Amino acid sequence: MNILILGGSDGSFNQIRPEYEMYIGLKNRGHKITIVIKPDSVYLPRLKEIGVKLLFCYPDQKISLKTIIALRRELSNIHYDIIFANSSKTIPSAAIAATGFPAKLVTYRGTTGGAYRHDPTNYLTILNPIADGVVCVSEAVRQYLLPRFRNRKTRLITIHKGHDIAWYKNPPTSLLEFGITNNDFPIACVANARAYKGLKYLLEAAKSLAHISNLHIILVGRNISVEPYISLIAKSGMAERIHMTGFRHDAPEIIAACKTLIIPSIREGLPRVLLESMGYGVPPIATDSGGCAEVVDDEESGYIVPVKDPDAISDRVIRLYENPQLIQSMSKKCLRKIAADLSIQVTVDRYIHFFETLLNNNSSTS
Repeated sequence: MNILILGGSDGSFNQIRPEYEMYIGLKNRGHKITIVIKPDSVYLPRLKEIGVKLLFCYPDQKISLKTIIALRRELSNIHYDIIFANSSKTIPSAAIAATGFPAKLVTYRGTTGGAYRHDPTNYLTILNPIADGVVCVSEAVRQYLLPRFRNRKTRLITIHKGHDIAWYKNPPTSLLEFGITNNDFPIACVANARAYKGLKYLLEAAKSLAHISNLHIILVGRNISVEPYISLIAKSGMAERIHMTGFRHDAPEIIAACKTLIIPSIREGLPRVLLESMGYGVPPIATDSGGCAEVVDDEESGYIVPVKDPDAISDRVIRLYENPQLIQSMSKKCLRKIAADLSIQVTVDRYIHFFETLLNNNSSTS
């Protein structure tokens, strides 16, 4: 297959690695790939090193005339089988450029919520009527989108973002900067503070954990040192042991230094930090929002708790605190889960199969 990809260029190396390693996996399987990318993308050196064809016409807005012209020129000169646009910023220009060409247009959705049929802008992006397929990061996302695609030819499929435990070999970050020693029990939460991330429920759970004198909570992400979080921390009974780091490039290594990762979200697609945590063998405690329950085997490789339930969060933390052997057991199962079911190789296989299915359906009906 010849595949034209409009990938996501923003973010740190860790943030975009699963996406770009999937593209590289397609190339390694013998498929031709061309990637539309920003010239300042942190993944550019890696792509150049292995000889990926690159186009520097990444859209600077949802409808970018320069991008559309450049893509149509490319599509006129070279036959492509698949056009894959994986963000709301790239889908509109890709869809307009693809009009009149035989390539199948495939889009991507990484979150539940927001795909409102009464919002006309969504028909430029995720509800675009010319899309032949939509890759959903979790079954929860697919189920959310299905009613919005009734009576349409667009095919929706769930493909989890694959990871590789070889990516998670960096040593854990030292937590001494927070006054945390090897005798302490640190837990992490990594999220930019938005209401749907559910951080308030973790901070409410802290009230039931404050009696554990060596337990620390590390909050990694932007916009946490504001209300209502400041007041919740002050009322937690353990304010001096709740540490706000702001954005950190070493967030995965901070998770690796902790006993568990808490994901208290109200809604999710499939949080990247969940897979990073499991890649480091750190068992997560996650709500049953989005794809979390699809990935975590409850009471085996971590815990799944109801949304908006601080008592359930604190209960699972205490279980881990009181049973170090359980952490070790869950850690091994996390690593096995990534290697067996959530590997980058499995993801590449599923993308290839989906793309080929779209193309074969076209040939069988033509």
